[in-house]
Amino acid sequence: MSGMVGSRIRELRAARGLTVARLAEAADVSTGLISQVERNLADPSLETLRRVARVLDVPLFSLFTDAEPEPVAVVRRDRRMRVASPDSDITYTRVSPGQGRLEVLEGELAPGGSSAPEPLAHPSEECAVVTSGELTVEIAGTAYTLGPGDSCYFDSRMPHRYVNNGREQARFYVSVTPPSF
Repeated sequence: MSGMVGSRIRELRAARGLTVARLAEAADVSTGLISQVERNLADPSLETLRRVARVLDVPLFSLFTDAEPEPVAVVRRDRRMRVASPDSDITYTRVSPGQGRLEVLEGELAPGGSSAPEPLAHPSEECAVVTSGELTVEIAGTAYTLGPGDSCYFDSRMPHRYVNNGREQARFYVSVTPPSF
């Protein structure tokens, strides 16, 4: 998988006319790290990938896909792309193929965990549906607690994050359009 990510970053960087040094500077990471990732010598953190995707102006998950989307895509449960962050207690698996105008993710969040230390914003619309456990969605300083079957739709340009204040694992689906995770 890391080979795919490095090749995709190199492809997107070149298509935008960016040097390794310029991409590194804009993403606030070292030139050596970008070079190593592109040559498959290092595995970047989720935060590094977020920064790089932001600079390249692409959704995070697009770094894990081929450039050309398929007209029909089936994503088998056992073949889903899984992403976990070392800085949070959340894990996402991509339910949608990662190509197109809609991203669907299945999330799992441990008790006491959050999706990010601080609320983040991105230019999208988002809808979360809880399937089990309890999930609090913090949006622009207001907390909305959801249980199984509850949903929350919001403009992702408002700072937000997911928090599990419950005692069991929270499971939920998130749809994002356009993709920006």
